[in-house]
Amino acid sequence: MAVSGSDTSPSTKAGAIFDRILGISAFVSGVMLLAIMISVSLDVIFRYFLHSPIRGVDEISEILQLYITFLGTAWLLKRGGHVTIDILFTRFKPKTQAWLTFIFSVVGAIMSLVLVWYGTTTTLDFWQRGIITPTILQPPRALIVAVIPVGGLLLLLQFVRRAWQAYVRR
Repeated sequence: MAVSGSDTSPSTKAGAIFDRILGISAFVSGVMLLAIMISVSLDVIFRYFLHSPIRGVDEISEILQLYITFLGTAWLLKRGGHVTIDILFTRFKPKTQAWLTFIFSVVGAIMSLVLVWYGTTTTLDFWQRGIITPTILQPPRALIVAVIPVGGLLLLLQFVRRAWQAYVRR
């Protein structure tokens, strides 16, 4: 069910800009993953050899995992990397595959829209009320969950683009 990201986008320039945004978000996700690996490794070394763990490493790792997920998911969808049941899907004719991709993309776009709406209202609520996370670092909770509507918007736009591509292919 892999659908290329920008073959038949309605606007080539807009598609190229969006592809660039997805590429940047995937790169940032990769850098965050690297930061988690390095910081956790250093924390283990400090904890076991110097008997002095690095405070906040676990907390930062948890937050970065959320960011990695939401910044990388639209890029992964564009690359066709989300889970599919290929053994069943590949048995259909190309026209049926295109219709199924269209339907699944529309459903995904609707679910992403709900994610964006709920994520935005929750983030704004946390920001307005000044909610902090009761942990060592005490970060504002709004900054933690702000990535949810951002990533959800990227995912929504990629689902819409994929639906458009499937519609054109059918």
